[in-house]
Amino acid sequence: MPQHADKAHLRRRAELFGGGEDHRRFGGPTTGDERRMLLDVLGAQRATLELKCSGLGPELFLRSVAPSTLSLLGLVRHLADVERRWFRRVLAGQDAPALFSSASDPDGDFDRAEATPGVVEASWEAWRTEVAFAERFAGQARDLDVEGVDSWRGTVSLRWVLIHMIEEYARHNGHADLLRERIDGAIGL
Repeated sequence: MPQHADKAHLRRRAELFGGGEDHRRFGGPTTGDERRMLLDVLGAQRATLELKCSGLGPELFLRSVAPSTLSLLGLVRHLADVERRWFRRVLAGQDAPALFSSASDPDGDFDRAEATPGVVEASWEAWRTEVAFAERFAGQARDLDVEGVDSWRGTVSLRWVLIHMIEEYARHNGHADLLRERIDGAIGL
């Protein structure tokens, strides 16, 4: 510990971020029904992304380091496309192309994340719409063995998609930790 550090202001990086909302993020069951546990853990990961972005406006666009185009807004857009892919296209079988990326612009989710209010609002609206669809689909599915066919993974079950989504959010929430700390110094889980 640096000699000049004031012990009253010390804090641990692993402490909870944002105070009062944390009980909701991590209050789900730890035993019992598999679907409920998977949905609650995924819900906590989604809430963590929102929390890491809370209170920011145009700062959501700030990039990590050159040459990367990684930003909090890019993560929101990317995760909207990921939610859409797995739940709408693969599991529900809908014709639902990605909203922010395409074959001709595969990194459009990040590269086209602009700091304008319209882009920020549209990105959040798209993410919330896709999350709501995913929550309804997963909650109403007859069981976790509901299957869909993906061009990358082949046949996948709802169970696999939920596990994959938890992993996807956990990885990107790690990015969000670093991006948020770079923006305003906020740290925590």
